[in-house]
Amino acid sequence: MHTIPRLRRAPSFLAALLFAPILFGAFSAAPASAATPAQLLADYNAKAGSPGVPARGQQFFTSRHGREWSCSSCHGAAPTQAGKHASTGKPIGALAPAFNAERFADAAKSEKWFRRNCNDVVGRECSAGEKADVLSWLLTLKP
Repeated sequence: MHTIPRLRRAPSFLAALLFAPILFGAFSAAPASAATPAQLLADYNAKAGSPGVPARGQQFFTSRHGREWSCSSCHGAAPTQAGKHASTGKPIGALAPAFNAERFADAAKSEKWFRRNCNDVVGRECSAGEKADVLSWLLTLKP
């Protein structure tokens, strides 16, 4: 009769053994969205297989890519100041991280806006290399 209670307890014991590392990892890991501009740049550089080139980033930012807008259409030629959306007129804070501490401080938010804006500007998602180029240029802009 002792074997029946053991068998009943075994699944919960095994479940605890299996799920404890998962639960512990969920509470001890840093949030996935936490980032710094430098960490994001390092990630884009790694994914691209080469470092971002600031001059190429500036060129990408200010040029049109076969679509109606460029990045600078909304963010301004100098992304160190506030801009406004080209069609809605909605204010947009400075894009350069040195002028707006909220920029590129959340990886998920940064990816969301890269995805949306690249679709408007380029008609597709930007590559890791394009993101690295633009972010490397933005990081050179200092007060």
